[in-house]
Amino acid sequence: MRMKVSESMCPERLVMKHVTSRWGTLALIALLDRSYRFSELRRQIGAVSEKMLAQTLRTLERDGLVRREAKPVIPPRVDYSLTDLGREAAEQVRGLARWTERRMAAVEQAREAYDAART
Repeated sequence: MRMKVSESMCPERLVMKHVTSRWGTLALIALLDRSYRFSELRRQIGAVSEKMLAQTLRTLERDGLVRREAKPVIPPRVDYSLTDLGREAAEQVRGLARWTERRMAAVEQAREAYDAART
């Protein structure tokens, strides 16, 4: 079976782009642990601007992966959590992250061999 994501205009490719984006991946993995307020999630991820995190969360919310819950309190409180669909995607992304951690030494060896062959 041919994967649709190899076709440039397929909707699956766009969702995959959202899930595997720099901040999308980190947000999904963080939200596997628990729900977060925006500022907590930003601190948990680290090095992400407010604008980029807000944009990422909106995109993931639109895709049905993240739930945004605004609570009518003062000061306003907004919590972010994973939907069932988001949890499923986050588990897949976390699997890739774990593989990367396990295989980093092999990647570094390959890089060194590549660089040595190029010089």
